[in-house]
Amino acid sequence: MIEIGIDSFAARFGDDNTGTPENNKIALGQLLERIEHADKSGHDIFGIGEHHRKEFLDSAPTLILAAAAARTKNIRLTSAVTVLSAADPARVFQNFATLDLISQGRAEMVVGRGSFTEAFPLFGLNLHDYDELFSEKLDLLLNIRKNEYVTWQGKFRAALHNQPIYPRPLQDPFPVWLGVGGTPESFIRAGALGLPLMVAVIGGETHRFRPLVDLYRKAGEAAGFKPEQLKVGLHSLGYVAETTEQAIDEFYPGYAASMSNIGKERGWPPMTRQRFDAQAGYLGALLVGGPEEVAEKIIRHSNALGGISRLTFQMDTAGLGHDKLMKAIELIGTKVKPLVNKG
Repeated sequence: MIEIGIDSFAARFGDDNTGTPENNKIALGQLLERIEHADKSGHDIFGIGEHHRKEFLDSAPTLILAAAAARTKNIRLTSAVTVLSAADPARVFQNFATLDLISQGRAEMVVGRGSFTEAFPLFGLNLHDYDELFSEKLDLLLNIRKNEYVTWQGKFRAALHNQPIYPRPLQDPFPVWLGVGGTPESFIRAGALGLPLMVAVIGGETHRFRPLVDLYRKAGEAAGFKPEQLKVGLHSLGYVAETTEQAIDEFYPGYAASMSNIGKERGWPPMTRQRFDAQAGYLGALLVGGPEEVAEKIIRHSNALGGISRLTFQMDTAGLGHDKLMKAIELIGTKVKPLVNKG
């Protein structure tokens, strides 16, 4: 069975993109409606990202997830991802342990280094320490997860000497996934630690990640972990409408604008319809289409990667309005998910 869900960056929508408190209030209220709707539509998971940019409202994801916990019953609530490099692992653990208690054992976290860099200057960190920060803080987080009393010493944080850390979560061990992009070292690290893997594939062809996933599984096996412990999840950009034509017509304009804007920051060429069509095609990473087409593509992606345990849609990229996202969430939960898992 493949768990199906949604990841959101709490993006603001509409023509008025000024980010006034009133507009932000509306945007967050609508986001909570979408999480509640996902729960009722049969989704397994809903994730909230972490960014520190004007266009996103997810700088404090555990607060959003806690509000969602009070309005939902079954859906699991996770980060997508927690930028651990720029955070204090003790505080991260406390926040998610509290969320786990509020949600009655439905909380998880996906930790990673983040694809944007704003958190580093914001919290007084040196971007040159990018990987070293993450490695050290992940070590501390896993130590806290395992031990109520923690003795630990590192380079970037004050040492802990038999320090108790509370509260403890309901789940033991608390689920921690490792979010990765495309570096072999990240996949090997996740396998060596026996952590479930969340792979962000936002472009290219998904099957090209198979050698990296194989590295993950080999590293996990070498470290003594069982295959069922080495779960692989896929975070994909996508959108579902009643038909593929409708999905493309609604998704492409906002997606092209968003990717072109990000491209200006990162040196990518502007998004063209030709490139989009390749991404949305048979082997491309985008999951854009009608329910049947998208379900078939998810199964192809799973087979190409040797089997996946989870897939989450990230639909904020296209700047779609609340009503369209509500309908897409319903279609994914009531049509795509049953088609994927019908066997």
